[in-house]
Amino acid sequence: MQGLHLTADLSGCDPARPVMGDAAALRERCLAAVRAAGLAPVGEVFHRFEPGGVTGVVLLAESHVAVHTWPELGAVTLDVYVCNFGADNSARARALLAALEQAFAPAGAQRHEIVRGTQA
Repeated sequence: MQGLHLTADLSGCDPARPVMGDAAALRERCLAAVRAAGLAPVGEVFHRFEPGGVTGVVLLAESHVAVHTWPELGAVTLDVYVCNFGADNSARARALLAALEQAFAPAGAQRHEIVRGTQA
């Protein structure tokens, strides 16, 4: 079991962007980014909070992506985790995170990479 967990905390996001408060828009953007990165979605849940942001999770054959938005704060948190069992999905994970960040056009971002599991 070895994988890569990427996180990004975004700030200065425009709360008027549809992906900030519209669950359907966020779902569409996430699924398009997952497919463009060459990863395989196997399930999903997106929920809009009243009034406010959206939480969305896409389960991947390779693991998962999670997005949480706070329009009232102009903030978003992103998590992309991929396992690298059988193939190195690290480049795909980085491409997915970059595409999601671009969807929110943040003024600032704090990013972290965590290598998980054991090296075989």
